[in-house]
Amino acid sequence: MPDNDLHLVNVRTAAGIKTEILVREGRITALGTALDGGGMTQVDGNGDLVLPALVDSHLHLDKSMVGLPWHPHAAGPDRQSRINTEKTIRDGLPLSVAVRAGNLIERLVVHGTGHCRTHVDVDPELGLSSVEGVLEARDHYKNAITVQVIAFPQSGVLACPGTLAVMEAALSAGADLLGGIDPAGIDGDVEGQLNAIFSLAEKYGVGIDIHLHDGGEPGAAEVAAIIERTKAHGMQGRVAISHGFCLGDIAEAAADRLIDGMAEAGITNVTHAPGGSSIPPVKKMHERGVAVAAGNDGIRDSWCPYGDGDMLERAMLIGWRSNFRTDPDLELAYHFASQAGADLLGVSDYGLAVGNRADFFTIPTETTAEAVVRHPQRSLVVHGGQIVARNGLYEGGT
Repeated sequence: MPDNDLHLVNVRTAAGIKTEILVREGRITALGTALDGGGMTQVDGNGDLVLPALVDSHLHLDKSMVGLPWHPHAAGPDRQSRINTEKTIRDGLPLSVAVRAGNLIERLVVHGTGHCRTHVDVDPELGLSSVEGVLEARDHYKNAITVQVIAFPQSGVLACPGTLAVMEAALSAGADLLGGIDPAGIDGDVEGQLNAIFSLAEKYGVGIDIHLHDGGEPGAAEVAAIIERTKAHGMQGRVAISHGFCLGDIAEAAADRLIDGMAEAGITNVTHAPGGSSIPPVKKMHERGVAVAAGNDGIRDSWCPYGDGDMLERAMLIGWRSNFRTDPDLELAYHFASQAGADLLGVSDYGLAVGNRADFFTIPTETTAEAVVRHPQRSLVVHGGQIVARNGLYEGGT
């Protein structure tokens, strides 16, 4: 019997229906009651809710200090101080990028995350070392989670000469997408940075995910420029703006125009319910046709001491900051951390349906809304039909 054949009994769907799930060769082959799982490994779900795998659409595996002794936060409140502080401490960390990334991956898995997108720093000083470390971790954990890698120019594209060449090398080494960061605030040249990364993306046929922290009118101008470039390069549906704080702090009419432009260009917004910054109007964006996905962003790193990799907790924070109170709104927060993320990452066979990959988790709550609010420990986590975590303990995949 294959290791990824499974008969899960006594679980409930989000609709409250008691069900069983048959998994053969890593895919869901049946959903229903009184299923014939003869010869398969049977697992009792104890009446738990079963939900499709969570998706973390924005994190930084290379930066995390999970698994290290507590490291007091040393950076100042501004973005440049955080960048400089990180450069100061990163070479002195006692564990390699691969090990630290693996430590965080295990936390993601036990919380039910089956797919993630990570930004990984590249610059002439680092070269490909961080990318190579994350790729090593990705390969080691390939049976427990899928990892999409972005070559991320943390120090800027133009402000740090030589970075664009390293980004191109990262694509050849195995990175999946290109990143960008604050074309005005970091590079001081919106047109120059966007020309560089969109041209490179077009050359290699890859997508783009741009960090945009810049607020107010400068940030709004950058969003407009990204919309224009996306259309000009025919990259509709292949561009994301991570953060986009300006969408939450400019005049409503101006934000609405940008939101409609993002919808027309197929640009996804990735949010993480930031502390100390405005959150985009995610419900309005969703209603006006902008895909909104969610991510943890920094987890126990030099930028932020918070986080444990739990995307249900992140969905709760997004709901809290967005004043979500009703069950439908809380379910929307879950959507951002699940289906919307899967769509962004291109996971086409996602969800609890016959024929799809068997990526799901069980949780002792009555409803999806309660799972977001309470986010208790996941009872069982399944990836590709294999049990990879149980009751908060990582079991791995083979």
